[in-house]
Amino acid sequence: MNWPNTILTERLSIRYPIIQAPMAGGPGTPQLVAAVSNAGGLGCLASSYLHPDALRQAIAEVRALTDQPFAVNLPVGHPAKIDSKRITRACELLAPYRAELGLPPASPPLPELPGFDEQLDVILETQVPALSFIFGIPDTQYLNLLREAGITLLGTATHLLEAIVLEESGVDFIIAQGAEAGGHRGTFIGHPEQGLVGTLTLAPLLAKHVSAPIIAAGGIMDGRGIAAARVLGAAGVQMGTAFLACRESGAHPAYKALLSQGSEIATTLSRVFTGRHGRVLRNRLVNELCAHEADLPGFPFQLFLTQDLQQAAAERGLTDFMALWAGQGCHLCEDRPATELLAAWVKQASALLRGENSPEPIHTLPPVNHQEKPIDSDLINPSCFI
Repeated sequence: MNWPNTILTERLSIRYPIIQAPMAGGPGTPQLVAAVSNAGGLGCLASSYLHPDALRQAIAEVRALTDQPFAVNLPVGHPAKIDSKRITRACELLAPYRAELGLPPASPPLPELPGFDEQLDVILETQVPALSFIFGIPDTQYLNLLREAGITLLGTATHLLEAIVLEESGVDFIIAQGAEAGGHRGTFIGHPEQGLVGTLTLAPLLAKHVSAPIIAAGGIMDGRGIAAARVLGAAGVQMGTAFLACRESGAHPAYKALLSQGSEIATTLSRVFTGRHGRVLRNRLVNELCAHEADLPGFPFQLFLTQDLQQAAAERGLTDFMALWAGQGCHLCEDRPATELLAAWVKQASALLRGENSPEPIHTLPPVNHQEKPIDSDLINPSCFI
């Protein structure tokens, strides 16, 4: 089996078929993006909440730190329709938490996110080597402009139908986002539950039924996962949670501290923070509003209603009210420089793919606390996972 050279490394002129997943809201700093690219992978800059000038500046910061290829990720999906009733209800539900942090009640009017057109103009202007996207597919006119500019295109699929549609659009690679992945779910066709397919099932399924090369994502935390993805037919992997606790990550210190607690942390799917389903660490806000998720507005309105709450919590180090995006492999995070992590993963994957004994896992987990209280049955309401 050819390793580490794959169609992904050849197309993007990188040494290793490892993509750092885009992580908006703090963790995905230009320093992290550049460090991964300098180490031979493909760093990826999240642009979800960046207006054109901020996006342009972030790209410039990456370029000042590396001369290697990197990618930018753009969200494609259309915003939800304004639902005044849901917005009002969300304001009521959030009021006690806002009061607890000394914030005034949330109220419309709400701000606007940057438009896709504006962000795309920056991508074309700055000639980034690769563009990944999530929540849908750009219009044909945009795809044509990107192809003419020589920009490699990576789309995100959470089930087979999405992958087929992406292939028909002519993308160069398809990121198979398994249910284990942290952050927003990329599902854009059907109900979100339809996209909750594990990576070990999704990657080979897509590799079998579409001809575009597959990038496996979700639950991949070290060389063992990288090797497994290659065996399953993936041309590469995308890893996000694995970088959360690394030195270059911009994740809040309290956020990183939680990642070291091993068995005492758990993830779930929630739309409490943005109005879109995403995998997060359980905290007080997620647990207490879980039963009310059906009452909340969609993206970006719920995001606007919680942004200052999250910011106030971050300033105080209160993880109970922060959006702690993380995948199911979060127990395996390591506090090391990104370069060291990448080197260890490559060494481990290479040994496994050569049929040798794997180097010892690099992870050290805290002991399991057998005195933990059982999970409250109210917190495993099926509505939390839809």
